[in-house]
This record gives sequence, structure tokens and C-alpha cells, in this order.
Amino acid sequence: MDNLGKARALAVLVPAALLGGAYIAQYGFGLAPCEMCWWQRYPHFAALGLGVLAYVAPLPRLWAALAGLAIIASGLIGGFHAGVEYGWWEGITGCSTLPTNIDVMDPAAAPLIRCDVAPWDLFGISLAGFNFLISSIAGAAIVALAAYKK
Repeated sequence: MDNLGKARALAVLVPAALLGGAYIAQYGFGLAPCEMCWWQRYPHFAALGLGVLAYVAPLPRLWAALAGLAIIASGLIGGFHAGVEYGWWEGITGCSTLPTNIDVMDPAAAPLIRCDVAPWDLFGISLAGFNFLISSIAGAAIVALAAYKK
């Protein structure tokens, strides 16, 4: 398989695997996503579409590289989110503190999923941290493979 073939395959497989893992964590293990978790998913959806375009549209290297950049964008959001979880910097106010307009005594009130609390980690790395690592490396590999003809 040439570099373009590898880039196209990764441009579809990486976001599909990471989105699949996110939905398994959410629905299979009950890990509800916070707002920043959702933000990390959106670039993967875009990357999935761009990866498919790399197979069916003209200029496949461009589409694969754009998919890689979208995956990197998700990784950067994940890096910011992980930093918020580890307390390295402040997160966005909307999902790191309890809103003042929610009646905490009302059982029908929607639960707040905090962005500054990691619901799960492995070896001290949260899901956002893993997304940062995997997406940054995979996205860079896709861009590099798409750029080099061989």
C-alpha cells in the first residue's frame, strides 16, 4: 500500500475508532460526555467525511490531509480539556461550575457534567488526554503520509 492508501485508510479508521470508543464509553459504560467532550467529537465527524472524500473525490491527498488536520484539531481540544481536568488551567465557566439558574433540589433538573472532573483514567491519563495523544500523533501521520508521494 502506498502512502496515499495509508493516509486514506487512517483518515477513515482513526476517527471511526475514536468516535466508536467514545460512544461505547458513553452508552456501554455510562460515562456521560461534558461539553468539551462533545467539542472533541465534532472534528472527528468532519474527519470521517473528509476521509471518505479522499476515496471518492478528485484530489485525494488534499482530502486526506484535511482529515488529518481535523483529527489534530480534536487532539488540541482534548489537550486543552485534559489540562482543565488536571487543574493546569481554568476551563470554560459554563461546564466547570454549577450554573446559578439550576434548582439543585429539583430531581427533574438536568445533571451537570463537569468538564474539570475526569470520570475515568488509565495510568493517570484521562479520556481527553488519550484523545490528545492519539489524535495528535495519528493526525500528523495522516498529513505526512498524504504529503509524501511514494
